[in-house]
Amino acid sequence: MRYRPAYVLAIWFGCGRFPKMPGTAGTLGAIPLYLLLARGGPLAVVAGAVVVTLVGVWAATEVVRKTGLKDPQIVCIDEVAGVLITLAAAPNNWKGILAGVVLFRVFDQWKPWPARQAESLREGWGVVMDDVFAGLWGAVLLLIIRRIGWL
Repeated sequence: MRYRPAYVLAIWFGCGRFPKMPGTAGTLGAIPLYLLLARGGPLAVVAGAVVVTLVGVWAATEVVRKTGLKDPQIVCIDEVAGVLITLAAAPNNWKGILAGVVLFRVFDQWKPWPARQAESLREGWGVVMDDVFAGLWGAVLLLIIRRIGWL
């Protein structure tokens, strides 16, 4: 009974079913939620990221248990949580969104400390937390870029 809602959320309403680059699809699939949350300002985006992170841990854990895979590729709610963290530091315009998405994807692929280490956490925690740390790296770099005046 719990698995169906967990699955729908974990694959972020179908984004995780894209045959190529489901993580990128999940990242882009987060933009409508970001645009909705951004109306309330950066703190609303951060609050949304926290909620998505907690729901994501639960949903990813359910899918991990059902599939038996450590980090199923179809799970992309972790990208949603991570990119929301990065976008909380972005100006709410197309340049800010583009910069946030690109920076998040770079850090998600690179996995600088402690993102790579977070992958070893249990079940949904390991699936989600590496993206949360990638999102934090993206947010820090975005804040620096904004401070310098490049964005």
